Amino acid sequence: MGAFSGQNSAEPFVLVGMEVAESNWGTEHSGWDMVNRELTWYTHSAVQETPFVAVEVTDPDWASYTLGVFICLSCSGIHRNIPQVSKVKSVRLDAWDETQVEFMASHGNEAARATFESKVPPFYYRPTLSDCQLLREQWIRAKYERQEFLHVEKQEPYSAGYREGLLWKRGRDNGQFLSRKFVLTEREGALKYFNKNDAKEPKAVMKIEHLNATFQPAKIGHPHGLQVTYLKDNSTRNIFIYHEDGKEIVDWFNALRAARFHYLQVAFPGASDVDLVPKLSRNYLKEGYMEKTGPKQTEGFRKRWFTMDDRRLMYFKDPLDAFARGEVFIGSKESGYTVLEGLPPSTQGHHWPHGITIVTPDRKFLFTCETEADQREWIAAFQKVVDRPMLPQEYAEALGPAACGTQCPRDSWLRQPGGSLQGAVHGAQQRFPWEPGRSQLLLGVSAQFGAVPAL
Repeated sequence: MGAFSGQNSAEPFVLVGMEVAESNWGTEHSGWDMVNRELTWYTHSAVQETPFVAVEVTDPDWASYTLGVFICLSCSGIHRNIPQVSKVKSVRLDAWDETQVEFMASHGNEAARATFESKVPPFYYRPTLSDCQLLREQWIRAKYERQEFLHVEKQEPYSAGYREGLLWKRGRDNGQFLSRKFVLTEREGALKYFNKNDAKEPKAVMKIEHLNATFQPAKIGHPHGLQVTYLKDNSTRNIFIYHEDGKEIVDWFNALRAARFHYLQVAFPGASDVDLVPKLSRNYLKEGYMEKTGPKQTEGFRKRWFTMDDRRLMYFKDPLDAFARGEVFIGSKESGYTVLEGLPPSTQGHHWPHGITIVTPDRKFLFTCETEADQREWIAAFQKVVDRPMLPQEYAEALGPAACGTQCPRDSWLRQPGGSLQGAVHGAQQRFPWEPGRSQLLLGVSAQFGAVPAL
């Protein structure tokens, strides 16, 4: 019935929406009733003070009575897999003795954080409820089982600035996963991989400056699947990797974040950790299939896989393609970008009924979705980006390849530190006379900012 009651139903203790509904408690209530009443009160208190010890959640109906923390149903399963450290009970369904309740009262989520998270590196990824099972599991194991955030020496696998090992990498042409040697070196600012273990030259060099990593287990088809994105020949390139050991691949992920963190500390010496941490890695705002047509809007619509990566909308023929077929930069409404439901009345050639139109300073981009739910989700993702004011460096990025919707070269004249916005506008006018909107993007901020920061 969604409420907790004691053994005596005449005067029940009721928990509704994690709020305690008080009732008169007489001497006839058993000790078991009182214990559970106290326990649920402590649960309520824990929710008010700290949402959750591992990930953010507001209904921790479970607890580890050996660690003294309240947890959600999802993470309770992970705790059960480390019984030597954590033993779990339901707050509502299991019986608790007074000693266990007193232990929970004397510890709690806040105390656990102070102890088990006392030395978490700023770059280490803290999972949320929406993250994949692997990230949540390894966070819990790192905290309680391996106690990595109590003993700094245990953080060496992702803090040393150098990491080398074998990972399974998906082949670009045949789609097969093959073992490849990977080397991460902060000194060189790069992640490299080699086709042979004894090869002297790497097959690819991925600069930390332009690198992103995000877990994609469903897309890759493996619970430990990691997608790494970087720039190659001035266009976006994807590689898909995994390791059979969950700890290994999460250590690689956090080592990449550490390398990014240390790079950004040097690039932006005045920035705080709070400013830098959100830039270490990012999950995609939205992915999925849509139909698209060409720039003349006379071609037939074709089904493509789309990825919304911050302000870049990329499309692929297949979700696991190495290269994007094209990129579209999505600016802000102040810069002339608008998201509309539906298609222009004269539009033909689409198979899916639910249209979306993105209006940019230079042209309209037309898409269709298979279902109304997909349409709503894509519109929400686009609108979130359009509603967000653009940063100065995003105006510079707008002049890169994403802005023209093709794989055009990135503009090196914009990447020079201290280059003026007026110079950027002039360069855009000279190099892209057919797209006046590219230069207009910069005019709106030239007076305010005066210079384009180095990217």
